[in-house]
Amino acid sequence: MVSIICVDNIVTGNVNTETFQNSAIVVRGNHIINIIPQKEISSVETGEIVRADGCTAIPGFIQTHVHLCQTLFRGMADDLELLDWLRLKIFPLEAAHNSCSMYSSAMLGIAELIRSGTTTILDMGSVHHEEEIILAIGETGLRAFVGKAMMDVNDLYPKLKEPTTESLRSTRELAERWHNSYDGRIKYAMAPRFILSCTDKLLREAYEMASSSNGMLFHTHASENKNEIDQIRQRCKMENIEYLHHLGVLSERSCLAHCVHVNEREVDLLRSTSATVAHCPSSNLKLGSGIANIPYLINMGVHVSLGADGAPCNNTLSMFQEMRLASLLQKSLHGATAMSAKKVFEMATLGGARVLGLGHDIGSIEVGKKADIVLLNLERIWNPLASDDDPYSTIVYSAGPENVDSVMIDGRWVYRKGEFVNIDEGKIMSETKRELKTLLERAEFS
Repeated sequence: MVSIICVDNIVTGNVNTETFQNSAIVVRGNHIINIIPQKEISSVETGEIVRADGCTAIPGFIQTHVHLCQTLFRGMADDLELLDWLRLKIFPLEAAHNSCSMYSSAMLGIAELIRSGTTTILDMGSVHHEEEIILAIGETGLRAFVGKAMMDVNDLYPKLKEPTTESLRSTRELAERWHNSYDGRIKYAMAPRFILSCTDKLLREAYEMASSSNGMLFHTHASENKNEIDQIRQRCKMENIEYLHHLGVLSERSCLAHCVHVNEREVDLLRSTSATVAHCPSSNLKLGSGIANIPYLINMGVHVSLGADGAPCNNTLSMFQEMRLASLLQKSLHGATAMSAKKVFEMATLGGARVLGLGHDIGSIEVGKKADIVLLNLERIWNPLASDDDPYSTIVYSAGPENVDSVMIDGRWVYRKGEFVNIDEGKIMSETKRELKTLLERAEFS
């Protein structure tokens, strides 16, 4: 099947930052096979012609740190710092999940992600019911790395953990079953939660599992909050990143969420090991964690991408919000020229693909890559004079989920002209309300 998508503008997001006007993207199966002027579409083999007049095509957004298991808890854990947020709210709520509530939470988050232009995520689940997240992702068409949260220590909430051997066994089984499933659209990432919830054995063996399998990742939190770092320093006698390096779990396969508070030695370790950072500006602000020095990380050669984190610490999953904040926050610290719109857009697309090891497949609109494409209608009343010369400004500083017209993932439309293709929005809303009510009845708060 061939689709010929005709748009006013194409922002390719490739390394040359090419843009095209009045052009068409030719998709066969799940790959982009050509980009041509619209006047040449008659030369293309017979296929469906998709007229998207007034639209700008961009690569789908890639979020490298998300918690779909928490979407159900939006608005239920406000105005708390990280460790209290976990102890008082998030851990008790996650522990109360059953398979039905986990599935509903994932579906709610996936719908929001797709509707706001995200086509790929790196997700960290909870201790139990990871398969429900995977099934929801598989059914809806999202592209993802997935992994259950591994915790064999939990002084904050002892009811949410499992023995080391069980955590490793169940993780191995999940990885063997689901890595490269759904025609390769879903891959696995080992996800020990953070140093304070994991023994050294768990961290080391989780990393070894990731390293022994083609394309798997190691995904954890690091250096997010000063109280967290103080406790790690007391327990490990090292800084957070230094201890991860001591354990031998840093490499290009390692994606570390946050890295707000890191010293020069730690930044050098990130660079020298090729470990990557997922920057989550909204979450870091809302939890009072601080502002990561992203320009410094980038200038030192550390690869940085973006993620919304979880709905209870954001409280949206929109990449538009993360891009805007990622730029504006750094300008307040380093001057108006810091973190341009073009740079932030790259972090949200091709930069995210590189962090996931998928830069050859996704992250830009190029011949030979997977057809993960978002169509934006930028001709709305709040930005009717958007300049074709600088689409990055419009996308990063002015646009939002309301501008998303259509979303294609792996060559298939999952959202078309403001409507979901294979998601029943009304059903999701009714089911999540019911599941949240019963989950709260099960939850045991300390």
